[in-house]
Amino acid sequence: MSTMSTMKTMSTTRTERPFGRALCAMITPFTPSGGLDLDRAGELAARLIADGCDGLVLNGTTGESPTTTDAEKAALVRAVRKAVGPGPALLTGVGTADTRHTLELAGQAEQAGADGLLVVTPYYSRPQQSAVEAHFLKVADGAGLPVMVYDIPGRTGTRVEPATMRRLAEHPRIVAVKDCTNDLLAAARLIAETSLAFYSGSEELNLPLYAVGGAGYVSTVANVAPRQLRAVLDAFDAGDSAEAARLNARTMPLTELMMASGLPGSVTAKALLGGALREPLQPADREAVDGLRAAHEALVQAESVVEVLPKIAACSRTSSSGSSI
Repeated sequence: MSTMSTMKTMSTTRTERPFGRALCAMITPFTPSGGLDLDRAGELAARLIADGCDGLVLNGTTGESPTTTDAEKAALVRAVRKAVGPGPALLTGVGTADTRHTLELAGQAEQAGADGLLVVTPYYSRPQQSAVEAHFLKVADGAGLPVMVYDIPGRTGTRVEPATMRRLAEHPRIVAVKDCTNDLLAAARLIAETSLAFYSGSEELNLPLYAVGGAGYVSTVANVAPRQLRAVLDAFDAGDSAEAARLNARTMPLTELMMASGLPGSVTAKALLGGALREPLQPADREAVDGLRAAHEALVQAESVVEVLPKIAACSRTSSSGSSI
């Protein structure tokens, strides 16, 4: 492991859930002409926090980060921080295929008001594991914010192997992982063997990963169903695993359409929320949009029924009690 003599003092202490449980990988709103829509970004961010998100992850894949400039990334962080205030956790993607550029973005993110950095494995060049490790350590040494390692080999072409992750866990500023490996066994072992906070980056594994000690999730679906996803974790934390499983199953039709239909999550999220995409992404076709809307409406209606039934029962008990007096 590299020396840490030059490492800055870390203000955020390592905790079991350093960024909370429920994190949304937020879309980046654009104007019809393609510009950054900071007003709408602030409104969306505030609504997501009000609807149960502990924090937000900006400038990730869902945020169309490959198409936004460095200046736009910083402007988005500043606008969202202003909108949500100092309380909610705010992470921003700074990972690139260039270690030097990643460090530049990390410094910019800290100045803009971020609380943490989402750092993806260098992509396309497919570096060997020693180079992957060196990349993350150099970023962690040079950054002033805690790091969430973004392990998504399906997009980058390179996995952070478990042995590498164990060594990275020794760095006091590398505190979390966004896990998109779909390898629950490896994740469970790393949770048991390290102090890293594992966040599910694959919605279908939100509950399974949480059940084996995960910290929570970083979710694209949370853009449109933040309360429904959080309710799963709430039920599990309340000790009702059966209810957690039931609530989780209820989210699966929407999750499948948003994340496993062959369309990028940013496309499916904006099909429901509205808003322009930046090329090369294109809007979903009418059939896909109709399916997404139907699945989302069914999920919302199911939640409404659950909320109304206890009220009806309470009113019935009150009425019955009143008639007997």
